Amino acid sequence: MDFHGLIEFLLQQPLLALAIASIFVATAGGMLRRASPMLGGFVRGVGNLGLVAALLLTIAQVTRFTTGTDLALPQLDMPAQTVEGDETRVPMGRDGHFWINATVNGVRKRFLVDTGATLTAISPSTAEEAEIAERAFPQAVMMRTANGTIQAEVRSVDELRFGNVVARDLDVVVAPGLGDANVIGMNLLSRLASWRVEGRTLILVPNHPQKTALN
Repeated sequence: MDFHGLIEFLLQQPLLALAIASIFVATAGGMLRRASPMLGGFVRGVGNLGLVAALLLTIAQVTRFTTGTDLALPQLDMPAQTVEGDETRVPMGRDGHFWINATVNGVRKRFLVDTGATLTAISPSTAEEAEIAERAFPQAVMMRTANGTIQAEVRSVDELRFGNVVARDLDVVVAPGLGDANVIGMNLLSRLASWRVEGRTLILVPNHPQKTALN
């Protein structure tokens, strides 16, 4: 990787860039302490604070991805999901997958439910239609797909709604390598009170059932 490529990579990984810069500052402070103990101690302290901040932000980001609070193409004639009581029930499609009709910031899209996916993923076209803004500090992640490892960008969806389920402020990855596919991952499913598969039906139970959305 050349210097330009390294700089571009670090711009996509602000937490890593902060950690590296903090290490350099802390090291410089240690060297300065011999000539000027007060200045060197101050510079080293700034570097150590930067390292602590990078660590805390990384922990917060990992927690955001793995906990919750509150690839095939879509099949034609996809069975409609239904709401029964406090449950949203999704019948299995002809292709053996569970497909959900959802709205992303009010834009209607189809999603494949993938319990093997850590994060919910959306296509670049969906991100554009739903006006999902880039983050002030961009973060890139690497994803494994059938076509190899691809780079994806982490963003946040204001609202994703289907059946009686609503997820707000949901982390998603915008992955060009997935084409037009949209995938619901475990970071959304983990927000539910429960989910299970009975026969050929996926049953989703939210903590706080919302007014029924589109089918």
